[in-house]
Amino acid sequence: MESQYDELAAYFLRVSIDVFGVYQSILDSGIHQGHKYKATTHCALLIALKGEADFRYDGTSYVMYPGRAILGGLNRNFEIIVHTAQFEYFLVHYLPIVPDPKQSLLMVNVNELHINMDAALLQMTEELRRLSTSLGNIELLEKKTLFYRLLNKTLLSERYQQNSESQPMMEQTIDYIRKHYMEALTLESLAEQHGMKAKYFSYLFQKYTGMGPINYLIKYRMNLAYELLMTASFSVREIAKSVGYVDAYYFSRLFKKHTGLAPTAVKQLGGNNPS
Repeated sequence: MESQYDELAAYFLRVSIDVFGVYQSILDSGIHQGHKYKATTHCALLIALKGEADFRYDGTSYVMYPGRAILGGLNRNFEIIVHTAQFEYFLVHYLPIVPDPKQSLLMVNVNELHINMDAALLQMTEELRRLSTSLGNIELLEKKTLFYRLLNKTLLSERYQQNSESQPMMEQTIDYIRKHYMEALTLESLAEQHGMKAKYFSYLFQKYTGMGPINYLIKYRMNLAYELLMTASFSVREIAKSVGYVDAYYFSRLFKKHTGLAPTAVKQLGGNNPS
């Protein structure tokens, strides 16, 4: 099953967005109607900075305090109940340029996430605030780039939070695959490195990366092979062997399955046609 953070990452990979307002606000203790009677017209990335408050979206409460973030919330009604003397938060409004009806729930849903409260976060929020009223195209591009960096930091923080125990193991496995991709790796051999059963190890890896370890290995090999086919003057057989496939015909079938193109077609695109 796809993890929340991985599903959100896949959505932002597919859908281009526009970034609108950037705000940093402080609310005093008490009830703030916010959008209680008028639904929101933008999605939001909202990050709690100081204090504590409940954000009640259509009657459902989401407790916000430093280290917590909300993503989404389009066309929703909500009010804010501040429990501390003050509550400070950072907010960016965004919308997809061309909405995808199949993914509309990812805009409407209120996704609760974690984010590390570190110097990098504060620097990004400060830079976004500086660019909030910019009009030049280069500055607008910088604002959108910073938003994606902030979004990526949020999703990574959530991934680490949900996989705090297995994270070191998964990162070690990813690093091992990237260094030994040309070898005959199996699910069992990867699991044995951590003294785990293959099935449970595969479950943890899929939860962390969004795909099983062998599928990750294949995709990594195919990406490397694509780069070599586009840029290097080697035969398909040589490239197949360099990424771990002795059988060039099997490699070619697998490559076409994952990329939709035959290796020879990619070589022609790249202009590398060794005799």
